[in-house]
Amino acid sequence: MSSLPNNAATATTTADAATHPIPAPTEAAAPIHLPTAEDAADIAPGLVTLRRALHENVEVGLDLPVTQKLVLEAIEGLDIEVSTGENLSSIIVVLRGGARKTDSTGGVPAVLLRGDMDGLPVNEATGFDFAATSGRMHACGHDLHTAGLVGALKLLHRDRESLPGDVVFMFQPGEEGFDGAGKMIDEGVLDAAGPRVKAAFGIHVSADADLGVASSRPGSYMAAFSKMTITVHGKGTHASRPATGKDPIQVGAMLVGQLQEYVTRRFDIFAPLVVTVGQFNGGTAPNVVPDFATLVVSVRTFSETVTSRAEAELPNLVRDLVAAHGLSAEVEYEQILPPTINNDAEAEFFLSTFTELFGEERTVRKANPLPGSEDFSRVLDAVPGAYGHFGVALPNLPVDEREANHSPRARHSDDGLADQALFLAHLAGRRLAQLAEN
Repeated sequence: MSSLPNNAATATTTADAATHPIPAPTEAAAPIHLPTAEDAADIAPGLVTLRRALHENVEVGLDLPVTQKLVLEAIEGLDIEVSTGENLSSIIVVLRGGARKTDSTGGVPAVLLRGDMDGLPVNEATGFDFAATSGRMHACGHDLHTAGLVGALKLLHRDRESLPGDVVFMFQPGEEGFDGAGKMIDEGVLDAAGPRVKAAFGIHVSADADLGVASSRPGSYMAAFSKMTITVHGKGTHASRPATGKDPIQVGAMLVGQLQEYVTRRFDIFAPLVVTVGQFNGGTAPNVVPDFATLVVSVRTFSETVTSRAEAELPNLVRDLVAAHGLSAEVEYEQILPPTINNDAEAEFFLSTFTELFGEERTVRKANPLPGSEDFSRVLDAVPGAYGHFGVALPNLPVDEREANHSPRARHSDDGLADQALFLAHLAGRRLAQLAEN
């Protein structure tokens, strides 16, 4: 297994071409060969074994040494270039195509596939015989993302000699609130093959969606996430004489309702804004009016316009409302993640590729975006691409017993791993073929 340096982003096209010979332009390109369903079925047992090992040994955040080790062992011996992160337990794999051709920019095109690897601080209650017992859980199905990406790598590796470009595999820690995608971009993942990748794709599994059904849409796909932390400063006193103080809990409770009223009256329902007070902390005893109370607010938006407007207006609204009651408010507003916006053409390619592989009956074009957030938005901010979802509900589990991602009882089936790997492999291979033709 060769090693690609962590500063691979600085590699030049000239050096890349010298290291990895490119056929002369006059050579006829061989037809691309891509994996079949039979190929995917052949590697499926190994992917299931890997998924269950990842599930049982789940880790949280940016430092995933056991997860990283399991992935590196799974891909050992392949003819690939591998690098690991400097500041997080990431893995970047570059698979060089054997039929590489330069495009109009003089570089060899590359496509990126991503799988996130981290879990959540959740006590698992799935009843799986491979359930985690550490107080951490793959409640969002990232064990399947990781195993599926390993599968795509192995499938494309079999057919690497016919690939007209390169594929970058992004094994990412820290999706669950740690901005692992942003950190991997800072460390050069988008430029790991030499020239910047031309397109990027990822999928997210859903524990409560029908097994083997994929969904996506062009344009806005998932929400931006911002966090507003409000500290209401009042004046403490005895609870029996509230008029002698200034009650921050009462004013904080007013804010909970007023924020909702402001949203419904000032923001267009067709350009949605979702505001939720997820934390409200104040006081130390029932007979004390405290000096302060703290609210932490989740703000979800679906466009840059509404995201910017919410940041400009909501803090001022809070300060003015609190001041009207004779108290003061300290407001910290932080944009955590931008909206996940699919490139229209790449989203159409995503959906059509899945349909051609698995049929229209298993393909869903979503009418509306999803209100959750995703740090793959960082990648789609930088390069064209598309993101979608893939159902992995247990095949015999009644719909009313399915629980969504992040539940301690979210049960993700690994029966779809072969299809997941095959789909990812075809996204990369077919997109490289298109780039080679153009």
